[in-house]
Amino acid sequence: MCGITGILDFNGRSATGSTIRKMTDAESHRGPDADGFFVEDGIALGHRRLSIIDLSAAANQPFVDNSGRYVMVFNGEMYNFMDVKKQISDYVFHTNGDSEVLIAAYAKWGPDCIQYFRGMFAFAIWDKQERSLFLCRDRMGVKPLYYYVDGQHFLFASEIRALLASDMIDRKTSTKGLIEFFSYQSIGYPYTAIEGIMQLEAGSCILVKDGKIKKKVYWDLTESKPDFDFADLEKTKQRIRELLLQSVKRRLVSDVPVGAFLSGGIDSSIVVGLMSEASDAQPVTFNIAFQEKEYDESAYAQLIAKKFNTQHHQILLEPSSFLDELPNALDAIDSPSADGVNSYVVSKAIRKNGIVVALSGVGGDELFAGYPIFSQYRQLRQKDWLWKFPKAVRELMASSMSLLGKGDSKTGRMQQLLRLDDGSIGNAYPILRQILSAQQIQGLTHLNEGSPFITALQQELVGKKQKLDAMPLLSQISAAEYLGYTQHTLLKDTDQMSMAVSLEVREPYFDQDLVEFVLAIPDNIKKPSYPKSLMVESVKPLLPEEIVFRKKQGFLFPWELWLKNELRSFCELRIKNMAQRNFIKGDRLLDNWKLFLKGDKRVRWSEIWLFVVLEHWLEKNNVQ
Repeated sequence: MCGITGILDFNGRSATGSTIRKMTDAESHRGPDADGFFVEDGIALGHRRLSIIDLSAAANQPFVDNSGRYVMVFNGEMYNFMDVKKQISDYVFHTNGDSEVLIAAYAKWGPDCIQYFRGMFAFAIWDKQERSLFLCRDRMGVKPLYYYVDGQHFLFASEIRALLASDMIDRKTSTKGLIEFFSYQSIGYPYTAIEGIMQLEAGSCILVKDGKIKKKVYWDLTESKPDFDFADLEKTKQRIRELLLQSVKRRLVSDVPVGAFLSGGIDSSIVVGLMSEASDAQPVTFNIAFQEKEYDESAYAQLIAKKFNTQHHQILLEPSSFLDELPNALDAIDSPSADGVNSYVVSKAIRKNGIVVALSGVGGDELFAGYPIFSQYRQLRQKDWLWKFPKAVRELMASSMSLLGKGDSKTGRMQQLLRLDDGSIGNAYPILRQILSAQQIQGLTHLNEGSPFITALQQELVGKKQKLDAMPLLSQISAAEYLGYTQHTLLKDTDQMSMAVSLEVREPYFDQDLVEFVLAIPDNIKKPSYPKSLMVESVKPLLPEEIVFRKKQGFLFPWELWLKNELRSFCELRIKNMAQRNFIKGDRLLDNWKLFLKGDKRVRWSEIWLFVVLEHWLEKNNVQ
């Protein structure tokens, strides 16, 4: 796991070594073990290294291939690099790591090399002969990659803060990026919070040559159609187990010890159980424990640790620890996000225990219909008859809900849904996952005034309507989750919060082969009879019943009370500062803050928190 940076001058002028160093130093937390630079006429590349595979200095980057033609900077891991290496017989390898395999694969197959890779990655390769720059991001969007283009330069980096450190970019907010943030608590591609800085889409690559930029999507999860007969339920379960085990095995490839988050829930318990099966090494597990019973899940984690004979570490935290770490967590945020504080605190605690790589159970809910949104959407589709009414009638029904309802978020969502042309996933998902509605954003900000209000997520889902409609209903929701909350909030927060403390997190449930297979499974097989029943039954008898049928707890901390008490002065200062910004309707924002403090249920703490987090980020990064 590392941090990468680069500057390409379209006119071939000498790149500034001091600028690429400033950019790379801004990502030092991503790679504390080594740094490296390549500077030549027209191009500069930088790299920060967190040593995981082949710990020798020979594997440091930027990495140059045998011929001297290609120069690469690489962030991430190629889990199947040994398999790929066997297919490259005409290259003399000098290291034992995945970096050299990647660049050798590019030298052999060019951009088509991506089809051979299984892993999480973002990399850039400079071709000295063609004077072209090739950039690529992994299929699931686990590793970030940002870029900026003006008339003279192309800049890229693993983090926004590195691009800003170049001092070549105006620190102005992006209207489209802010609309995404207020809608979904994070910002999806292609936008960011900064005007001009863009995100490369997951499963995409870019070729930059002669000042021209050509982008290509090389993988689309809505197009996955494995050749398999799902009529045989037992063979389907067997295949799920094989793919889960394969995914875990891939993520154990490391030259440093690999630990695992163990909450005691279904997802993390399966990962730990398969770790014990996949390796002779004793698994190292970590659980965050609390004295307060309403938060504590440590008894379940201990049960799994005992069953699989893990080297178990229980880290006792007070809920107040999350408050104490809040300033550090907010400072760690590279791309504005209203979530992720939990990820930071847990990652920091594990890193303090000497672990550099940890497996996580995130992703099981997306694959096996574990989130409430799966049942919510299925219930909504059972009301398809609603959209057979004329639009005027549905508008009347929506308006009447304001008079009869409580004016809460649930009522507001139903009103929006009634006004849709239909209840398809592309239309409904953005509403089911929103934090602030379009109406609320327009009431509190001057963003997009006088223009049609549509988010990038809505555009993408509508653009994939035909492909989504062809998928099983539960898989439609999974796909929407991957394209929405999962990529832009869950995975992004996991990366930025863990890398802030130099911890590499690997997610077995985000494996390409596993995802493609499970998304093709028909609903009659996948529909849960109890939480994630298909996955549980596929790995039987791996989990004890106490784990499968336990009541889910999780980090449900009293944020609403904290915002009104311990965090009140912290929030109030930032709300007042935000109210002064020219894209905010300050009086209305301050009124909302007062209503929240009075306990008005129409204003949720999560809505207030959006403005607090964003203001903190804007101030820290000196953004106008």
